[in-house]
Amino acid sequence: MLAIAVAGCGPGGLAAALFLHRAGHRLTLFERFDTPRPLGSALILQPAGLAVLASLGLSAPAIAIGARIERLFGRAAPSGRVVLDVRYADLPGEAFGVGIHRAALFGLLFDAVAGEAIPIETGREIVASDPAAGGCRDLRFADGAIAGPFDLVVDALGTQSPLAGRPPTPLDFGALWATLDWEDGFDAAALDQRYRRARKMVGILPIGRMPGGGVRKAAFFWSLRGADLARWRAEGLAPWKDEVRALWPEVAPLLDRIVDADQMTFARYCHRTLRRPVEPGLVHLGDAWHSTSPQLGQGANMALLDAAALDAALATGESIPAALARYQKLRRRHVRLYQLMSYAFTPFYQSHGRILPFLRDHMVGPLSRVPPVPRLLAAIVAGALVAPLAGLPFGGPETKARAR
Repeated sequence: MLAIAVAGCGPGGLAAALFLHRAGHRLTLFERFDTPRPLGSALILQPAGLAVLASLGLSAPAIAIGARIERLFGRAAPSGRVVLDVRYADLPGEAFGVGIHRAALFGLLFDAVAGEAIPIETGREIVASDPAAGGCRDLRFADGAIAGPFDLVVDALGTQSPLAGRPPTPLDFGALWATLDWEDGFDAAALDQRYRRARKMVGILPIGRMPGGGVRKAAFFWSLRGADLARWRAEGLAPWKDEVRALWPEVAPLLDRIVDADQMTFARYCHRTLRRPVEPGLVHLGDAWHSTSPQLGQGANMALLDAAALDAALATGESIPAALARYQKLRRRHVRLYQLMSYAFTPFYQSHGRILPFLRDHMVGPLSRVPPVPRLLAAIVAGALVAPLAGLPFGGPETKARAR
């Protein structure tokens, strides 16, 4: 039994705490907020992420509170040309995604952690993790306090983790997000987007219901350069709404529900992959190891897979250094591939370029309907390339069935 500190209450940190607590380790969760809460708007749980949740007994409630997603769809403006049409049905079996608000996913994981009485120390802003005697680690906090020693520190503090070295530089583009009541007339089983080149993008994602129930919700998002955020706020909502309506007139009823700029949250995106996600007594997972743009929608799913892989590696009973090396090996190929693809795909959807969006609209779109490309694209979106569940104890067909 190890004494383990998990830093951060995001999806990866909470899932890691559940896995490791159930494996018999002594767990303490540390969270910088006085009351743990989620950050961000919405995401799509992919089949691999659902398989991880299934192993924790949480896939059924996630599916129940979220919205089943059957495809990703997009048109170019003003031509109306279909340039994205990726369907989970092109994969073998009954694959699908689940659109879900981060607060709903957080609630499922956090309630499970609370139900198992895993200790959580809140209001603890971590600034460093220092080596201690015997290969252990301490945690140092902003107020000067120190906790430890721990046999292992799990860094799930996200992109800006102080334990992961110098923070990454934000990408040029981010996005404004709002959570709105669902509007009938849109595809309730699709992530639907409209593009003008790669400079403008608007999208709607069904996300089911918020914690506690209520009406169905949609995540509404608009691509925006980080450098333009201050100007967007200064100009007010009217000119921006005109711009959005010109790109996709049908979204007008949703725009009418946005009456204050504070309804929109700006998400900044970064791209970074640590060369080594493990150090003596310290392991990074999720965005602390591999942060990227959300074009492939894999962030939370990758964090859940990291948590499951760490549990599987420690379950071997090997020494901590050997187990951490195994963890890195279990996740290395999948992480490298998806970081590379996200880096390559982002300029097609968020950039100032003209050539790549032209290729997207006139070549990628038509090719995406020629076999076997539809199945390949569906596998990419689903996070199913290079067998992400390989090496995990629940990675067989029976887990995939439970995730359904």
